[in-house]
Amino acid sequence: MLAVGKLPPELLARLLNSLELTDPSIVIGPTIGEDATVIDMGDQYLVAKTDPVTFTTDAIGWYVVCVNSNDIATMGAVPRWLLATVLLPEGCSHELVEDIFEQLRKACRQFRIVLCGGHTEITYQLDRPIIVGLMLGTVAKESLITSAGARIGDDLLLTKGLAIEATSIIARERACELTEKYDDAWIECAQQFLYQPGISVLAEARIACEVGGVHAMHDPTEGGVATAVHELARCSQTGALIWEESLFLYPETRCLCDDYGLDPLGTISSGALLLAVDPNKTSEMIGALTTHHIPCERVGKVTASEEGVLIQRHQHLEDLPLFVSDEITKLF
Repeated sequence: MLAVGKLPPELLARLLNSLELTDPSIVIGPTIGEDATVIDMGDQYLVAKTDPVTFTTDAIGWYVVCVNSNDIATMGAVPRWLLATVLLPEGCSHELVEDIFEQLRKACRQFRIVLCGGHTEITYQLDRPIIVGLMLGTVAKESLITSAGARIGDDLLLTKGLAIEATSIIARERACELTEKYDDAWIECAQQFLYQPGISVLAEARIACEVGGVHAMHDPTEGGVATAVHELARCSQTGALIWEESLFLYPETRCLCDDYGLDPLGTISSGALLLAVDPNKTSEMIGALTTHHIPCERVGKVTASEEGVLIQRHQHLEDLPLFVSDEITKLF
């Protein structure tokens, strides 16, 4: 039986390799580690992404806009259009539907995205709302960035920190039981991680593209930062070395991961942006992001593929874990 979460990489790779891409306008098709599909539209590229929101019910409309637009932005593109399939459980209220659509409107307005279509229905045997987003964006051909672009010797940078999205999800989905240990202000702060530091990476992706020297960007979602590093290395046919001491955890994140026995490295981490950057641009990149109040740390290096994907812990090297099932699934 398959576990909850992403398909095992070997199985997914076999399935994707069986597909026939007969349209020559497809520049980047379905590939493990790439955040979106790229289609040649003549004078520019169309970048397309679809992603569901399944782990959370609270603020689900905001989540779906952010997680889909993040994947457009990591390709160097501008997210422009959203289609949303909204699946609702039997017996849901008018208020729930209104609230979800207000979340979609608010998020699209903030990030200058047009909600231009989709589908909504009440579906039997659902116990919670589910939204599947389809996001489209555009990028000039010379500005495309892919996860396959990382080069040996690149610095690996990470913005914000680990498990930001998980912090908000746990605080929202487990609010009642958290009151036994934390006060209302603490729980409210953790819930607001959705907005501050926030799960959107559009600002940092734009700044990174402006600074230049970015060879690859990747959005750590399910499976956390560890899985994102593995995916980037696999896509680029390189290895990677991560320094555990450089990885940042907000205090609220550390507490919640400890409380529920979750490894932050493998916990859903929208809000962080993983970048492979020319070492000559690292200082400028960190400085530009910091100027815009976006924390950024140098957390590792891109290495040769034969060196593997490793993490350094207390001067000892070991294999970086690969989380096929996101740690947060333990809660559900």
